[in-house]
Amino acid sequence: MSGARRGLVVLFVADVLSAVGSRITMVAIPWLVLVTTGSAARMGLVAAVELVPYIVASIMAGPVIDSLGPRRTSVLANLSSAVAVAAIAATTGLGFAALLVLVAVAGALRGAADRAKDLLVRPMAEAADVQLIRITSLHEAFARGATLLGAPLGGLLIYWTNAAKVLWIDAATFVVCGVLVAFFVHPPEVVASKRDKYFRSIAEGFSFVRRDELLATMLITTFTINIFASASTAVFIPVWVREQLGSPADLGLTLGAFSAGALLGSIVFALFATRIPRYLTFALGAFIGGSPRLLVLGLSDHLTLVMVVTFLSGIGIAAINPVFGAALYEHVPKDLQARVIGLVAASSFAGLPLGALLAGELVSWLGLIPALVWSGVACLVVSVFPLVRRGPGKVLDAVEATS
Repeated sequence: MSGARRGLVVLFVADVLSAVGSRITMVAIPWLVLVTTGSAARMGLVAAVELVPYIVASIMAGPVIDSLGPRRTSVLANLSSAVAVAAIAATTGLGFAALLVLVAVAGALRGAADRAKDLLVRPMAEAADVQLIRITSLHEAFARGATLLGAPLGGLLIYWTNAAKVLWIDAATFVVCGVLVAFFVHPPEVVASKRDKYFRSIAEGFSFVRRDELLATMLITTFTINIFASASTAVFIPVWVREQLGSPADLGLTLGAFSAGALLGSIVFALFATRIPRYLTFALGAFIGGSPRLLVLGLSDHLTLVMVVTFLSGIGIAAINPVFGAALYEHVPKDLQARVIGLVAASSFAGLPLGALLAGELVSWLGLIPALVWSGVACLVVSVFPLVRRGPGKVLDAVEATS
């Protein structure tokens, strides 16, 4: 194996390890709050306090990554994340306000670390002579696997030890990630810095996305799909199971069907990514992965039918992120990638907390079935949007032809 390919593999290992650690943290910190305070409201607040700085840092870290370089930023952010998570584990007796500050710092550092790792992918893939669509599709498959592994692993570790000790384990994963990138990931080039003023640099990323028809279309679609995916997982499916079936086991089956479909879809797409039309795959993935799983909940009370449609929706949604990721690497100028990729990632993630919030309000106002049907229709309208727009498809076809 060449040095470049070895570095790319190590980067993947570091990214997957970081993803597993992050999923463990998302279980351990809220559980720590619940057992120490007994408050479900505080449990929800601490989860939000971690996510919001993550989203903000994904945008604001772009000029910093341009200045320091993605490799150095990744190493520093991962090691700093280890310190922040270790501080949470070591200072559980300082009070809830101190915990919120530490959690916010940890979330922001994780956002910077993830975006820096994103910026390492293109130069490492080019040095290893690996197609970017292959890399993004494999990344999606591994990310799905990390999601399936991380949450239950976190629960088991808490059961075997306790939440504070689990956070020490998570801090260690950040140290390992930083060390792996520092010693084994050596990109042949770094993202060129334009040396603009900080906020002008960030504004330039916003301006590029707003003017670019391809990125704007894909971002609107992804943001919307994330809203309804979060709404389904956090609110719609649990309430539907409670009202229609009444069994917690059925909740696990329904959520598991989507996760299994997404994992299978990621693996299949990784195998055939270089042979299929990208934009059409993206558009069909959004169409299949969004509205059908909402509409079947609103129009049926049969668990088997719901599981089948939900499974197929998971397969469809698995194609969205790899195609979008490859388009970002190949279509965005290298000197703008840090700020544009950070902005796109943050905007996409912003749909997750918004979806859960809106779903809860819709169910309260309209009732479950009307909320599901109206949400399904709204999602259908947006998911048709990329199918009927020919301009972005032509742009992505041209990008694919030159990649």
